[in-house]
Amino acid sequence: MLLALCSAFALSQSFRTVAAILAPPLQAQFHLSAQQLGLFAGAFHFAFGALQFFMGMGIDVHGLRRTVLVAFPLAIAGAVLSAMAQSFPVLVMGQVLIGIGCAPAFLVCTVFIARHFPPEQFASVSGLTMGLGSVGMLLTGTPLAWLVDTTSWRAGFVALALCSLAAWLLMAWKVREPAITLAPAPSMWAALKSYGALFALPHTLGILALASVTYAAFISLRGLWLGPLLVERHGFSLVESGNIALVVSIVGLVGPPLFGRYDPGPASRRRWIVAFTLCVAAGFLLMALAPTATIDVAVMLVVGVLSGYIVLQYADTKAAYPAEMAGRALALFTMAMFLGVAVMQWLTGAVASLAKAHGLDPFVAVLLTIAGLLGAGAAAFAWLPRPPRAADGASTFRSRA
Repeated sequence: MLLALCSAFALSQSFRTVAAILAPPLQAQFHLSAQQLGLFAGAFHFAFGALQFFMGMGIDVHGLRRTVLVAFPLAIAGAVLSAMAQSFPVLVMGQVLIGIGCAPAFLVCTVFIARHFPPEQFASVSGLTMGLGSVGMLLTGTPLAWLVDTTSWRAGFVALALCSLAAWLLMAWKVREPAITLAPAPSMWAALKSYGALFALPHTLGILALASVTYAAFISLRGLWLGPLLVERHGFSLVESGNIALVVSIVGLVGPPLFGRYDPGPASRRRWIVAFTLCVAAGFLLMALAPTATIDVAVMLVVGVLSGYIVLQYADTKAAYPAEMAGRALALFTMAMFLGVAVMQWLTGAVASLAKAHGLDPFVAVLLTIAGLLGAGAAAFAWLPRPPRAADGASTFRSRA
């Protein structure tokens, strides 16, 4: 069942990284500015992130199977609409539909793991799941670049629509709701009100601040700027940039299982998270200040591996809140993560346009912006209040709820 759920997560990974390869042909056909390109890439993540609240409530109230089977057909419809788009607004609307359809894709996996695996296995199984889901990014490397280069960008969306249909059929066939021991399901209104208790806890702000920039940095690089940076900065062809994207995706498969396997535990997990965030920030800073093809590709590969430490953030978030609220707590974290992607992609697009208008290198401006946001997120996570011990945190949460 978890593998079937992973198929939808893998397709969501494909959709969120498609802009890296489609950016050049879309810019050519629709005459897009860097800011519009950022809006196109960010539309998926705005819709995806904004729906996390409601997907979390849907999972807690109606179950993960019904939630994902009702939502995911919208991703298929959005891919078809994108393939047929004759204008930029329609293209963006297609991305919004895809984002809504994919909104529960990873959340159902994490909630399934939280409910049906022992707590000590959460980080390792989540890491393996993230690694398997990252297979979807392989599709938006060389295969998509080849398909677009030999046919058109529309064929890319058609291919993803067909793969998404296959994933939906697999989930409908394989996924069932096993019997589990949970508190009675709350009403939708009660579930919505319970989010207020999450925000009332002092450690929530630091967790969300870091969540909004870590995955956003990786996806903004892999899912948006990798193609334009290699093509425009270093003269790579579309297929060559697709090859680099494929390699980055392959090394990205290693990170989540690796970090999940060697999770240091609650005693030092947060120090690891801060340290790796600063390492990734240093990589972006190096790309900005030493713009050579060798350095850029090398840093991309390193960032691809290090992005796996995000699984430690999921483990940290799960430990910070009571088990019976896993759906909403993880939904809040995931919402912050993907809204952060949307904001970072839109912001970096705006920064690139502003830099061009003032005669500056847009890629330097983009990379410095991402490095700065990572540093700010790490500082907030380190200096804002930390969560109490798990048992204390659970009792505090219940008293507030």
